[in-house]
Amino acid sequence: MDLESAIQISASGLKANRVWINVLSSNLANMNTTKTADGVPYTRKTVVYESMPADGFAGELNSAMNGGAEKVQVSDIVPDQRDFKQVYDPGHPDADEKGVVLMPNINPVEEMANLINASRSYEANLAALQTARQLATKSMEIGAK
Repeated sequence: MDLESAIQISASGLKANRVWINVLSSNLANMNTTKTADGVPYTRKTVVYESMPADGFAGELNSAMNGGAEKVQVSDIVPDQRDFKQVYDPGHPDADEKGVVLMPNINPVEEMANLINASRSYEANLAALQTARQLATKSMEIGAK
């Protein structure tokens, strides 16, 4: 794998992780949102990744020759299918006639664990990008001698 491909792959990972961190932040920010524009509680969202060749046909060929190194991209941001939480709070403005309020299907512990995972993944991609940059710099120094 050449250094340019390594940089592209790391950069795609950084971009995908940034999207994941943004989605997780949105989930945490809306964990108490009981009514959206649709009239229902906020629905937790999650990110779906897919791999893709580094550069079209040339990337496909390079990927086949170099053991399948591919970039990553966010293919979709999908709503979580879990049911909303039901909380008894008869004084809440969104409570039904039984005093039950539907709350978002967000578990803050799960979101924080995912946020730590996304942050560490971002840092790993950043470290790989910095290493590729250092290798490129050293290669230029060797070529100049």
